[in-house]
Amino acid sequence: MQRMANLPLYVGIGSGICTGISLLPQLIKLIREKKADDLSCGMLVLLLAGLGGWIWYGVLKSDWPIIITNAFSAIVNMLIIAFSLQYKKR
Repeated sequence: MQRMANLPLYVGIGSGICTGISLLPQLIKLIREKKADDLSCGMLVLLLAGLGGWIWYGVLKSDWPIIITNAFSAIVNMLIIAFSLQYKKR
């Protein structure tokens, strides 16, 4: 029965990990190809705002899995934004 009590925690951590690593393939592709013409900066900025909201929510609830997984996602997202600004054709 203890496992079932922790199920929400496991689901939250697993979902946060999936969300956090979801942007890694895009970041790796961006760094390898050094091309960012097809990336939407608007979408990335909106995603960053949402991640910031989740981090804030996690802080308000003292929920470390939410804070850590969304902070990781925000860092990856900021790297994508930085590299896309660097590699976009002017």
